[in-house]
Amino acid sequence: MTRSRTTLLVLTIVTTAAHLACAQEQLPQPDPQFGGTVGRTIADSKPDFPKPVEAPAGAPNVLIILLDDVGFGMCSTFGGPVPTPNMDKLAAGGLSFTRFHTTALCSPTRAALLAGRNHHSVGTGVIIEMGTGYPGYTGIIPRSTALVSEVLRDNGYATSMFGKWHNTPEPDISPAGPFDRWPTGLGFDYFYGFNQGETHQYYPTLYRNTVPVPQPKSPEEGYHFTADMTDEAIAWISNTRAAAPHKPWFCYFSTGAVHAPHHAPPEWSEKYKGQFDHGWDKQRELTHAKQLEMGVIPPGTKLTPRPESLPSWESRSADEKRVYCRLMENYAGFMAHTDHHVGRLIDSLEASGELDNTLIFYIVGDNGASAEGGLEGTFSELASLLGIQLGLESTINRLDEIGGPESEPHVPVGWAWAMDAPFQWTKQVASHFGGTRNPLIVHWPKGIKSKGERRTQFHHVIDVVPTILDACHIPAPETVNGIRQKPIEGVSMLYAMDDKDAPGTRTTQYFEMLTNRAIYHDGWVACSVGPPPWEMGGRTLERLNSAPWELYDVENDFSQANDLAASRPDKLKELQATFEEEAEKYDVYPLDPRMTERMDPKLRVAGDPPTSWTYHGNDVWLPEPIGPQLFPRGFTLTAAIDVPQDGAEGVVTCAGAFSAGWTLYVMDGKPHFRYQCFEIADVEIAGDVAIPKGQQVQLKAEFTPDGSPEGGGEMKLFVDGKAAGKGQLSRSLPRHGLEPFEVGRDSITPIAPAYRDQGEFEFTGKINEVAFELKKP
Repeated sequence: MTRSRTTLLVLTIVTTAAHLACAQEQLPQPDPQFGGTVGRTIADSKPDFPKPVEAPAGAPNVLIILLDDVGFGMCSTFGGPVPTPNMDKLAAGGLSFTRFHTTALCSPTRAALLAGRNHHSVGTGVIIEMGTGYPGYTGIIPRSTALVSEVLRDNGYATSMFGKWHNTPEPDISPAGPFDRWPTGLGFDYFYGFNQGETHQYYPTLYRNTVPVPQPKSPEEGYHFTADMTDEAIAWISNTRAAAPHKPWFCYFSTGAVHAPHHAPPEWSEKYKGQFDHGWDKQRELTHAKQLEMGVIPPGTKLTPRPESLPSWESRSADEKRVYCRLMENYAGFMAHTDHHVGRLIDSLEASGELDNTLIFYIVGDNGASAEGGLEGTFSELASLLGIQLGLESTINRLDEIGGPESEPHVPVGWAWAMDAPFQWTKQVASHFGGTRNPLIVHWPKGIKSKGERRTQFHHVIDVVPTILDACHIPAPETVNGIRQKPIEGVSMLYAMDDKDAPGTRTTQYFEMLTNRAIYHDGWVACSVGPPPWEMGGRTLERLNSAPWELYDVENDFSQANDLAASRPDKLKELQATFEEEAEKYDVYPLDPRMTERMDPKLRVAGDPPTSWTYHGNDVWLPEPIGPQLFPRGFTLTAAIDVPQDGAEGVVTCAGAFSAGWTLYVMDGKPHFRYQCFEIADVEIAGDVAIPKGQQVQLKAEFTPDGSPEGGGEMKLFVDGKAAGKGQLSRSLPRHGLEPFEVGRDSITPIAPAYRDQGEFEFTGKINEVAFELKKP
């Protein structure tokens, strides 16, 4: 070879290597250089067709399974009372991390998980419905923190997401988008699931990519969302493999279970009848003993005591115990049902030969078990979220309905606390492990030699992304779509996979959620807890500023049982200073103790919120926060409709669901207005004026508030300006749950019992316009 040809070859190799390195640092990867020749004609030319981006040779498939609201002590795999044989099987073939942590709440954990950065760093310091517009609390994942889905897709992976997505800014969840912060805009080729914090498991609000779609069958035909999303995931993986046999895939499988509403098919909840009659105090003792026996927790780990604000089981009445046991039996059935369907997904991978080279991260909960059902539990958890306690009477006469389509149940605090054994507290409480410590199972037969072992290194959900990139030999990009990226804040866990004694590489980690704060550093935790999650009041700046700090040596005190703040003030002061440093670095400030006030959608609308809304046609479907924001303020609703010669019937406009909502509809030739409020303040106003046929008609509903704290007031109906009926609402709600605002139909569950058997009860006339206008205060 001549010297000139050698030099040319070296330059070509160097240039190609540099191009490849640059390609991985810059995403999407730049267009490949043309390597052929172009002559005057095809005869003296050589083609070089652009090759698609390919993943590194041998790169594994990646499957993230994320459960919702599962406490550390719930599943049998980790000493809990609910048998989870499929989880057991995965743990036996992989590794269990027992000092793995989440953020204590839904959206923040999910954003941190996919971005590999702390939740405040990705604008998600709290759930998206509570964003307040500060850098750490926008509810908007910055473009400078690309998700792992984008990185893998642009490195040759097929990508998909199934189940719960809770990371799209609330104003963007509409037919108008923008869709760049939906799953399909953040690196997922395909999405099937729901785009909110929770859904009705029998009647979910479903999307395929960005388009609302109906569920494939009814509950009477056996429908349940967990089964549906599993079917969809199995089909997607099968079709992807059929279309591209050598292309690795990434699947994010995020169940709505076991977040409330706790919907378990009866054959699953009935398995646990009588198994929780001993109560929550005894259950914690049983779980603690089992965890010690199994080696899930270190020898000598103490069981933390019940908080003073939580009643003992023995102090409950016979009726209370009966209700609470039924709610827990249903909750256990929901978890077992979920394990079954996760098992179907894993079995499908094993049957197809995919399991061996699939890197699975099975995260058993995005936070601790939820205390959002209140001290009594509830037949309708949506009522609890809106500050309404329905009381024991609402549940005790409907025990057989718990877990079914007509219920929206949630366990009482005592059972949530029991499912978080051996730790203090629950979901929301980021200061203590009851809110943040969730088991992690890692399974990868081809890449991990160790089987059935536990790992005790301290890790956090932000460490999953760097572990994936490490295993796939893909570097974190420096720029994505031309935007320079923030550094990844997690660390790879790959070092611990085949070395159980390897020193942990995560030495510092802050926690903050709803002003509950903690800092982990070199085996110590300093923390400060706010009001209990079941107390909606008392969340003031004064209480925040006076909240005491606790100190734990968590290397020797696994459950945070021995507070050393009084004996080690020097260590406490040192860790408090470290928390301040981390909080400043990661946009944790300003701390905000408010709860219900932050749920107001108007906080997340740029500029002044609207005072009027107008819609046209018979087919309007919007998520409720995007629709008109009405109650408890005064307003007028005016509908211009064309009525055929033979009359019309159906829903003119509505918002909400069977448990809570409002609807203006026409039946028997007259207007009706129904306000549904958890069966405690339901009102049916039947108009007494017939609607003219064969002409355009104006229907009007006018609400005048009475100024009461409950948001009550008078609702009047009019037909062409003529008074047609009125009624008194004793209570109204600022939001009505999980279902949409609509014009022309009531498409998911019927708000008014009068048309329960009428399907969507579509309006049979023509709707020209529906207009809403708020009254001036």
